[in-house]
Amino acid sequence: MTNDLPVDILLVEDNPNDAELALRALSKHNLANRVEWIKDGAAALDFLFHRGAWAGRGNGVPRLVLLDLRLPKVDGIEVLQQIRACEATRALPVVVLTSSKEERDLVATYQFGVNSFVSKPVAFDEFARTVADLGLYWMLINRVPPGIGTPS
Repeated sequence: MTNDLPVDILLVEDNPNDAELALRALSKHNLANRVEWIKDGAAALDFLFHRGAWAGRGNGVPRLVLLDLRLPKVDGIEVLQQIRACEATRALPVVVLTSSKEERDLVATYQFGVNSFVSKPVAFDEFARTVADLGLYWMLINRVPPGIGTPS
């Protein structure tokens, strides 16, 4: 996104195929109007904490982070740790959406306060449906505390 509108969903995904499929699934359900796709963990942290290329960004925190674990530069578990360590982002809903089926990843993400851990389905249609369901739940059904997903 190049404008300064608030972001509803921050998609942190290094695989362009998975990202494109997620964006299409969200778009199909009118949930992709304000999605920012970021391809590595370091850039995700810069976005969330208004650093680097996003230093002048004035649109608060997103309403939801969809976070892959296996990311370049900074892995998803470290991104989650830093989100939870900061008062401004501590309550931000984070859903890990990963191809990992490792129990240690599941345990670690919950230890650091993930809201949900979802293994990416392999089948194209099932993956699209899973992303759409996540978007619908977290954007339309779930309630978030004041300040999450609102301009700063």
